[in-house]
Amino acid sequence: MKPTRRSFLAAGGGAALASLLGVLAGARHGAAQAAPADFPLVRSDAQWRALLTPEQYRILRQAGTERPYSSPLDHEHRAGTYACAGCGQALFSSDTKFDSGTGWPSFWQALPHAVGTAGDRSYGMVRTSVHCAHCGGHLGHVFDDGPPPTGLRYCMNGAAMQFAPSASPAAPTRSPS
Repeated sequence: MKPTRRSFLAAGGGAALASLLGVLAGARHGAAQAAPADFPLVRSDAQWRALLTPEQYRILRQAGTERPYSSPLDHEHRAGTYACAGCGQALFSSDTKFDSGTGWPSFWQALPHAVGTAGDRSYGMVRTSVHCAHCGGHLGHVFDDGPPPTGLRYCMNGAAMQFAPSASPAAPTRSPS
């Protein structure tokens, strides 16, 4: 059978559709996640669902992403520590937070041994996902377009974290005169 223009276009269209479906199927599964047994804290899916809000569960356990500019933590400017909303592991110091203009809380460095990374090919992109080193919860992504001294931009989902302000020094007391 001699190939025709119509059969060529049909085959090309079928290949394009198959490719698109493959990308969409991969996107549905989100970022690559390490096996739960790879982390010190392991909980069942039912335990995670009971512990987290629906949005936290979607982000931390299903590698979801919150809408940009939707997190109050993006506008948090007090001194303190950002911790995993799933397990309380300290992740970032406010000393490394900066305004990246992306709509997500951003940091140029994580606390030592606080996070891990994995390759992420979801949504047809090649990125590096960031997860909590204690419970494996998905936090966001890290990019190499951040400020000095590291050049990194940890672009985190605010719903995946909780903020604990530093204790402010007590005001000096006066003795009654």
